Amino acid sequence: MTEQTLAAALTIGAWLLWLLLAYTVAVRVLTRLRTTVGWLHRLPLPTPLQATASGMAGAAVFGLATNTVTIAPPQPSPPLAAEMPEDSDSVSPSREDTAASDDGIHLAGGWLPDEVAGQVAAAAALVWLRRRRDYRPHPPRSHRREEPDAAGLPPSVAAVQAAFADASVPSAPAEPSGSFASLIGALPVSGVGVNGPGALSIGRGLLITALLAGHHLRSPTLVTTSATLSRMLGDHAQALDRRLPQLTTVQTIHDITRLVESAPSPWILLLLEEECDGYNVSDIADKAAMAGGRVVALGGWPAGPTWQATPTGHLHDPLRPEEPRPRLCILDQVTATDLLAVIVRPDPAPAARPTQNPPLPHEVPPKTRLPRQATRGEPRSQPDAAIRQLRLRVLGEPTLFVDGEPLTIRRSAALQILVFLATNHPTGAHTAQLADAIWPGVPRRSLTGRLYTTLSELRTAIRDASGLHLIEHTDDRYRLNPAHLTVDLWGLQAAIHHAATAVTNATAAWQAVVDAYPADLAAGRTWPWLDPVRETTRRHVIDACAALADVESDPQRSLAVLQAGLRIDPYNADLHARARSALTAHGDHEAATELEGRFLRLLSEAGLDDDARDRLGSRASNATSVSRQ
Repeated sequence: MTEQTLAAALTIGAWLLWLLLAYTVAVRVLTRLRTTVGWLHRLPLPTPLQATASGMAGAAVFGLATNTVTIAPPQPSPPLAAEMPEDSDSVSPSREDTAASDDGIHLAGGWLPDEVAGQVAAAAALVWLRRRRDYRPHPPRSHRREEPDAAGLPPSVAAVQAAFADASVPSAPAEPSGSFASLIGALPVSGVGVNGPGALSIGRGLLITALLAGHHLRSPTLVTTSATLSRMLGDHAQALDRRLPQLTTVQTIHDITRLVESAPSPWILLLLEEECDGYNVSDIADKAAMAGGRVVALGGWPAGPTWQATPTGHLHDPLRPEEPRPRLCILDQVTATDLLAVIVRPDPAPAARPTQNPPLPHEVPPKTRLPRQATRGEPRSQPDAAIRQLRLRVLGEPTLFVDGEPLTIRRSAALQILVFLATNHPTGAHTAQLADAIWPGVPRRSLTGRLYTTLSELRTAIRDASGLHLIEHTDDRYRLNPAHLTVDLWGLQAAIHHAATAVTNATAAWQAVVDAYPADLAAGRTWPWLDPVRETTRRHVIDACAALADVESDPQRSLAVLQAGLRIDPYNADLHARARSALTAHGDHEAATELEGRFLRLLSEAGLDDDARDRLGSRASNATSVSRQ
């Protein structure tokens, strides 16, 4: 150790420190430049026509006489999340009717962009397809049975479905590459904080948006901490990641650093402001950006801008108020929990336990009663009028026939009321049940006039065409008069009841059930209240098909019965397994393989090919053992 060697060592150390400092400054400058360039690319430039119009308007304004201008006082900035009480995260968007507006759908507990709402409706359709696939036929039983997996979906989901009831919704969630990628692109590369009264509501909206995208992409699209998830969802956050493959939950922000570099693109990292204390959040944001992700902090964000969020989901940057910011999905805790019901992976064997799903519409007790409709001077059927025959077809395309001629019903809600009353015969339905079924998610107080107008027009149209009073109104309950009407569904229900109670000649009774089912209940209609009734009705017919195939001694006739069942429900895995086993036992292995291939392609096209092959294989072995017994 000499004086020269010590001087050389100190010189080398100083140069190394300088190089480290220069590298750090260069990385930060490049990150800022990338953000600025991205902002410039998104900056809209005026078209030549707009520039000309702006110049003319400016000339006109400066050419006017000077007028007194009153400047409004500046509005106080919204309070920070840390200054707000715990219960201040209440979503207060428009409580108007659930409808598409502002490129989105308003719910009682939030607002959904059209793309997200469409994915929710498609995911709800997948829930019913999954239930059809997984159903195992039982021996025919009474038509009054109830099954947990045939219950209706939560009210918020039903409200979204109602908005798309008369539109075409795909059976698989819409391609999220557009909406989710545009959402990622709208967030700053350096991360962003979301503060204000709508922060937690926007966090839940980001949660649902990312999970819906991951549901389609089949890859993790959201990384968050347990504390963040609990703050947004409360007790419903427990064990949620186990049923959501697209969600990655960690305990602390320290565990995130080893995930951000390997996470697939695109994805969102959702944090709470207080979780960022003591960590190098800038490094996390940089690594997340390089991996195609974005960081969103509910509260302030020390490594980047913090945007203010209104309760309606609108964002603005206090430092750059002139720059437009996106409007994000907002959800309160109840609505977010409802929407999660169509995203989470169902349990393999759900136990009989209370569920948040509401019962069938005719079993829901009224929360508030609608004003009763006056029934004074109600015209009755003329005794000397020619006797007319009314027939309502609900198995297939719903149609009311008067002496064999179809009656045009203008309102979709009126047609729903007819079918709803037919499915709730003979008990009928009161006004609150009709309002909740036809217009889910809409406050009852705003439905009084609409419901009574629809009922009045429907009853008048039927009375003018037939001279008969079809819809009775007694004690605030509406019923169809069976003395004037025949309904194909009632005949099917009678056959189901007879097959469930038949002591002798059960085979003929089961065949009568199959023969009385020409098509699905209200085929092609996507009314939210209809799914539980339609699925329950279809299952009765499938039960009859399976029972007929089990007792049939002729293999060819047994296979024909199973094929008839597959035409009724082509998504049922148990019927496919039975048919494939029958073909294999008959020695037609090629037809069995072809049947399995068609079924797997059908499930793949519907978005249900996640575990279809395993389910089909296990059920085929079960069906083989049953046939051997």
